[in-house]
Amino acid sequence: MPRVAILDDYAGMALELADWSPVSNRSEITVFDRHLSEAQAAEVLQPFDVICTMRERMSLPRKLIERLENLKPITIVGMSLPTLDMAAARESGVLVAHSDFANPRFAAVRDATPELAWGLLIATVRNLADEHRRMRDGGWQRSVGMTLAGKTLGLLGLGRTGKRMAEYGRVFGMEVVAWSQNLTEQAACEVGARRVEKAVLFERSDVVSIHLVLSERTRGLVGEPELALMKPHAYLINTSRGPIVDESALISALRAGRIAGAGLDVFDIEPPAPDHPLRQLPNVTLSPHLGYVTREMLAAFYADTVETVAAWLDGTPVRIANPEASASSRVGHAGGIHPEP
Repeated sequence: MPRVAILDDYAGMALELADWSPVSNRSEITVFDRHLSEAQAAEVLQPFDVICTMRERMSLPRKLIERLENLKPITIVGMSLPTLDMAAARESGVLVAHSDFANPRFAAVRDATPELAWGLLIATVRNLADEHRRMRDGGWQRSVGMTLAGKTLGLLGLGRTGKRMAEYGRVFGMEVVAWSQNLTEQAACEVGARRVEKAVLFERSDVVSIHLVLSERTRGLVGEPELALMKPHAYLINTSRGPIVDESALISALRAGRIAGAGLDVFDIEPPAPDHPLRQLPNVTLSPHLGYVTREMLAAFYADTVETVAAWLDGTPVRIANPEASASSRVGHAGGIHPEP
């Protein structure tokens, strides 16, 4: 009987939020509710035929893939997985099957990340986390927050999430400015924002919120020069990907008080070490990569994963993220590749 591993189910919701019977009737499912190091994964995942991942929670480098000799398919949430060595999977004959974001089940849950981003923004500028801790400890108010109305919101990226953030900003009475490498004035104007150059965005914004995809063009995009342009009372919000911001430069700016604070949902390495400096700084509001973590979003992700694993068990086509794997795959039905809709 095939063995299926569900990785990084931190909240223990995978089996509750989706009907896994099409898989559990024909395989043995094991849920891992804790993050596994590479060494731990190499040992405990050895017997498994199928690995089901959740976004970038688990890194799957070449050394790990090559040690998992029983592995056949890996399911990923999204069209790609930056933490997965696709070449190693292909060379090892491992299928990488991706989610179908064109499925209507995903349409109703696309606001999860912008809603979290706006909540983190408010919590950051009003010092809610610090005041919450103080209340729990029997204390009372000590900090002074910032009113958003009349301030400037700077959006790095004006894609689906950025557009939603622009809407929220306007509802709160903020002026919205935006920049990305390919953003046009017309596209910004259509969502009530104004396109400015990157330096101008950092100089004028009271809150800078990042909504870009991590790529070689965006890695380290926000570094010491950009942070130095920000007002001393300005805040940085990042719910996209940690490496877009130079972490050491951000820590230095926060320690020196060159910016008022930051709200972070994403980090260079996740989870960050228990003694990581960002966990200690008083002017940082932290959340553990909760942007997409809602019951509705996870239910859609896991339902899609069930369909993918069931298709593999049936020997029917799956959506393959690395099509070249089909030529050398260990499973005979891998040659059937669904084109992207």
